[in-house]
Amino acid sequence: MADAETKTEAAPPPPSPLEQLGQAVATIRGIAGWRIERDELIATADRDSLLAVMLTLRDDPRFAFEQVMDICGVDWLERAERFDVVYNLLSVSLNHRLRVIVTTDEKAPVPSVHTVWPAATWWERECWDLFGVVFSGQPDLRRILTDYGFEGHPLRKDFPLTGYVEVRYDEERKQVVYEPVKLTQDWRSFDFLSPWEGVTTLPGDEKVYTERSEQAKG
Repeated sequence: MADAETKTEAAPPPPSPLEQLGQAVATIRGIAGWRIERDELIATADRDSLLAVMLTLRDDPRFAFEQVMDICGVDWLERAERFDVVYNLLSVSLNHRLRVIVTTDEKAPVPSVHTVWPAATWWERECWDLFGVVFSGQPDLRRILTDYGFEGHPLRKDFPLTGYVEVRYDEERKQVVYEPVKLTQDWRSFDFLSPWEGVTTLPGDEKVYTERSEQAKG
C-alpha cells in the first residue's frame, strides 16, 4: 500500500496563461529565450531577426501586439554588447503584454521597427539621443530631447555627470550661449553638523559652558 502511494505523485499544475504565451513566443524564429520576472513576460531576440519577429508578434492572431508602448535602452558598461534595447509591447485585443530585448554595441545598428509601428520613430530617436544606439532604416534619426549641438549621449554610463557644456543667457549678446563647463570648486569639505550642533556656546551661557568643562576635567 505504501509503495502504491509513493508511485502516485501529484500531477504538475497546468501552465499559467503567461507561461502559455511564453511557450508560444518561443516558437517564433529569432527568439533566443524567454522568462517570467515579477509576473512579466520577457523574451530575448536576435538582433538581425528583430524585424521579422516584430511582424509576427503584430500579425499572428495568437499574439496580436497592436502597439509598441515604449522603446528604451539600458547601458551595461562591462559587456561587449553593452546596450539592451527594450521593446514594451501591448495587445489591446488579447489584453497581454510582452517585453522584447535585443543587445548591441556602439556601432552595430538595430533594425528600425517604424514600418511595423509608426510611433516607434519617437522612441528610436529618444534611444539614439540618450544612448547613441543606431537604428538602421530609420529615416528621421535626429535628437529629440537634447539640443542639436549637444555632444555625446547623456545616459551612457561613461558620460560625465557634469556634461561638456553649460548653458546660460548672455545679457550683453541678448542670446543663449554654450560654454565649456567650469567648476568653480573642485571639492567640498562637509562636517555633517547641523547649525545647532555647530554652535557649542550660546551668548549668555559662557558660565555654564565653563562649569561643564571644569567638571569634565575633574
